[in-house]
Parts: sequence; structure tokens; C-alpha cells
Amino acid sequence: MTYTHLTTDELVLIESYFNTQQPVVQVAKRLGHARQTIYKVYHFLAAGHTALEYYQQYKAHKSRCGRRSIVLPDEQKDYIQTKVTQGDARCSDWSW
Repeated sequence: MTYTHLTTDELVLIESYFNTQQPVVQVAKRLGHARQTIYKVYHFLAAGHTALEYYQQYKAHKSRCGRRSIVLPDEQKDYIQTKVTQGDARCSDWSW
């Protein structure tokens, strides 16, 4: 079974299933997610947290993933902008 991220609707459903003490196996089958995924949310909820806090934690962790943006010095930005406006595709004089 491939991993798909939980939606906010699914988190709310899991929280309600948790509050009504539904077994993890049944919840996993109903939502089409792995049992381990549901167990992680159940353990988080058992520690006294909410589905909203789980989602906020997920977003905070997710914001640290992925490629970092490239920050160029102003002189390089100006050089590139000048060459683009001139239409010079060769850019043979890289003198920064």
C-alpha cells in the first residue's frame, strides 16, 4: 500500500473514531490508509493533543522539506536582468 498524506477531513474522522474507541484496523480499512498511519495519529491523540495540532505539526515539519531557494547577490541579479533585456543568449562574459 503506497503512502498518501492524511487530509484534514480524514484527521477529523480519525479523531472522532478515536473518541468513540473504534479499533485501528477498522478505521484503516474505512479510510484506506495503513494501520501504522492511524496508530501514529491515535498515539498523538492519546497524549492529549487534537487533530488540529497534528495537522499544524505536520505543516511545520513539511515546511522544512524540499529544495531551498537560491539567493543571488544583487550584482548577479542585475547582470542577468541586463542580459535578458538585451536578448543576449550567449552570456559569454560572466564577470561577476
